[in-house]
Amino acid sequence: MLLSGAGDGFIAVLATSGGCMPRTGVLISGFTSSVGFLLCSTVVTGRGRLDSSFVQRSMLHGSETWPVRNENEVALQWAEMRIVRWMCGIKLQDRVPSKGLRERLGLDDIISVLQQNRLRWYGHVLQKEDSDLVKKCMEYQVEGARPRGKPKKTWTEIAEKDCQTRKLNREDAMDCNKRRKKIRGD
Repeated sequence: MLLSGAGDGFIAVLATSGGCMPRTGVLISGFTSSVGFLLCSTVVTGRGRLDSSFVQRSMLHGSETWPVRNENEVALQWAEMRIVRWMCGIKLQDRVPSKGLRERLGLDDIISVLQQNRLRWYGHVLQKEDSDLVKKCMEYQVEGARPRGKPKKTWTEIAEKDCQTRKLNREDAMDCNKRRKKIRGD
């Protein structure tokens, strides 16, 4: 799965089941070197806005359609928290909780942002006509025998699980206003 984004040309992150951790270093080192001089004179809340606009958006570019696995979520959280700690001037050895740092910078958890993106796209697809190619692809069932072992989760299964987590039914997902309120928690 390719996680990519472009913010001043410093990011290209490839996250596969085995190669996510080393590749997130590209993101972190590129971010710190290209934006470090800018952040030295910025207040902490300004840094949070900068992180939210650059890092989260570039890390989650195209995330609406990812069937994200648990190890991918862990790698995303790890990379984001490494950048957040760097922005706050806190080291891992200081043992400051991640939740406190996110509150200090005014950031949402990257997994909840990922979930919001996925649910927003799910609602858009549900609103499409039945003859639309995107909706047909979402509802397509592959025929034939599945391979042995536990099958990989499909994007639809993950989106429906997100709906259950946010107490969102199919009709609410199709209605823009209800979906927006339940996704954002308003």
